[in-house]
Amino acid sequence: MVTCYLRYVIDPYKIAEFEHYGKLWIPLVERYGGQHHGYFLPSEGANNIALAMFTFPSLAAYETYRLQSMQDAECQAAFRYAEETRCILSYERTFFRPVFR
Repeated sequence: MVTCYLRYVIDPYKIAEFEHYGKLWIPLVERYGGQHHGYFLPSEGANNIALAMFTFPSLAAYETYRLQSMQDAECQAAFRYAEETRCILSYERTFFRPVFR
């Protein structure tokens, strides 16, 4: 199991656009076998940082999702939406593995 953690630097004047972007991606990740844990928008503190997390059964499954998403029309539309609205200024992607008791 691998969890992808995304840390976004967003335009604080385009939080609504970023929220729409997140709502586009949740079902798309799930379509390709991932479990989305949601997007987290600024509330208190920094007004330009947002987070997202989703899990795939393995890094190989995540890589398959990435390849397939590049060919998916809805995924491409979501990428274009972010580019056109410029709601995302930058992002970092990190992978974690869970530790259970």
